[in-house]
Amino acid sequence: MKTLSRRVLPLLLVSAFSSAMADEDIFFAELPVVGSVSRLQQRLADAPASVSVIDRDMIRASGVRSLNDIFRLVPGFQTFAHSDAPARVTYHGITDDNDFSPRVQVLIDGRSLHSPLFRGGMNWALVPVALEDIERIEVVRGSNSVSYGTNAFLGVVNIITIDPSLVRGVSVSASNGNQGVRDYTVRGGGAFGDAGNFRLTYQEASDDGLDNSYNWRDKYRNRRLDARFDYQVNSSDALELNFGKVDGRFARGRLDLEATPVVGEAGDPLRNLEESSTWMQMRWLRTLSADADFSLRYTFSEDKGNESFIDPDYPPGFEEINLSGDWGQRHELEAVHHFSPAGNTRVVWGASWRRDAMSSNTLLRGLGTVKRDVWRSFANGEWKPTTWLTANLGVSNEYDTLAGNQISPRTSLAFHLTPENTVRLGYSQAWRSSSILAYRANYRQGPTITRNDQIGNPQLPAERLDSWELAYLGDWRALRMSLDVRHFREKLTDRVMLIRPGPSSNPVTPRSEQSIQDIDIQGYEFQWKWSPFETTRILLNHASIKIDSRFSDHGETIAAVEGSNLWFTSDVEKYVNLAENSAPHHSSSVMFMQKLPYGFDFSLSRYWVDAMKWTRNTNVGKYKRTDARLAYPFSLAGQRGEVAYTVQSLNGAHNEQRGAGSEPTQRTVDRRHWLTLRLDL
Repeated sequence: MKTLSRRVLPLLLVSAFSSAMADEDIFFAELPVVGSVSRLQQRLADAPASVSVIDRDMIRASGVRSLNDIFRLVPGFQTFAHSDAPARVTYHGITDDNDFSPRVQVLIDGRSLHSPLFRGGMNWALVPVALEDIERIEVVRGSNSVSYGTNAFLGVVNIITIDPSLVRGVSVSASNGNQGVRDYTVRGGGAFGDAGNFRLTYQEASDDGLDNSYNWRDKYRNRRLDARFDYQVNSSDALELNFGKVDGRFARGRLDLEATPVVGEAGDPLRNLEESSTWMQMRWLRTLSADADFSLRYTFSEDKGNESFIDPDYPPGFEEINLSGDWGQRHELEAVHHFSPAGNTRVVWGASWRRDAMSSNTLLRGLGTVKRDVWRSFANGEWKPTTWLTANLGVSNEYDTLAGNQISPRTSLAFHLTPENTVRLGYSQAWRSSSILAYRANYRQGPTITRNDQIGNPQLPAERLDSWELAYLGDWRALRMSLDVRHFREKLTDRVMLIRPGPSSNPVTPRSEQSIQDIDIQGYEFQWKWSPFETTRILLNHASIKIDSRFSDHGETIAAVEGSNLWFTSDVEKYVNLAENSAPHHSSSVMFMQKLPYGFDFSLSRYWVDAMKWTRNTNVGKYKRTDARLAYPFSLAGQRGEVAYTVQSLNGAHNEQRGAGSEPTQRTVDRRHWLTLRLDL
């Protein structure tokens, strides 16, 4: 990868030259107010963490079809294109062999998308909201378990959807392109009653997947229905109802290339993976005074997965395998109260109860439905004793029937050196409890326990993360420019991995989740925004990350077990490499948005990503990627619309999830382009 200076310096020189020439009367929007850090509405300069805000214009200009792709524009985040492996989104690495990275909390209008079925993580193939319905995304870059619980271990992605009162009439769109791209959306909204508004969206998306040049096959189909109804009961009370369903069908399996004719591998045949998620959320909001309110939210979600097949190598009664299922369910009830006890102080506090349930004939054999309950309380406070200082303090307590009790504190001080320049110091402590499977798994491949089986570890400790940060935020409105710089140090204790803790000479020691590593993460990241003209926006991101690992106390104990350990000691380099290379050492992105003559909109995005590892047995080399979009909004016979051409990987083929080393042709991301037509009726 080229050095950062070669990428950034030319842009900085252009910035310095052009800003002196810019018209001072052109509007540069002030830094936004965010609510995803402390759950208080705060200016970015007052918030106790760094936040990247992705608005509707950025989402549209990026040309993404899958929501996970948008996080390429957030410093420190990693993602890869969906293939036969589910797409992932991580922050500062720490990936593992779990297909659903569980250490970044993902919310839509307050509802967590993490599921007990998906190992406590997020399934990006089942995002329940269309891109057209997203108002903005607030990405908290840093631990936020204080506000959102265990899955907010490394960060938070808070997706805020469009208020139904802003959606009127019907809009239809269709996209058609190479690699089988076929996307269709119907979206409508309107009023009901004297004080109600609704929004309804149905969408289908499909493609033929990535390059099938090896022994795997890939295909993608997704359908979603999303409805939201808001009703203003009176001047103090409002009700919200949101419900919908999303389902997908994806290709799985491998080909036996040595067979004649070529057929699916016996233990991993070609098959379809069917997944679905159904949800409902109700929320009551009451305004208590000018600076106080109360909300009560109930959420229900049910997830299903099925890719069952028969493995002839397994004995009778064990031959049916379904590693994606079968069923997961979540109920959650949360109450939140905002108030101001004094003129320079604001407080939010709340409590919640959550019940997760999961069943799987394969992974939880013979256990039926396994449940866990989580009770949680939290409080965050903001104190502004003077114009040059903002102090934030927060704490949460979480009790989990599987993982026990954990307390998470956070504190930060923001020093406003001038109205345009802020320096922030912060510390937080977070805990992450593992999935139901980690504690209760019972995956058996026969009546006799073998080393390839997996069992739960009821004594598994929670992962702990201690985070320190020094951040700077510059907001130069006269120059229509802002800069967010964050230096961080994160210490992860008792990182959990799936291993076989016994010696290889003992064939009856099955696999289980064990706390084996302590990890240090440090580095810096920045995000620079500039609007040199009313018609131009530039976004530049960069992250530099260094990760070091060592055995935890428990890992040292396991490593000392007499005899070679097939899953740990003999493969220790794989675990070390996965930890220390789970994030690219350097990654950068640039986004350029420009309004052209005659009403055209043009955008160009460029990404540079260093080599990294997603799992122990995968490698992906460094790559560059360029995406572009050209759109023309029009009005014809009284109807408005837009026609747009989008191209991804304009610079050609590369690999994002695996492909370096012995399998250079796997999961090739090649040029994909499509034409989109939208009509607003």
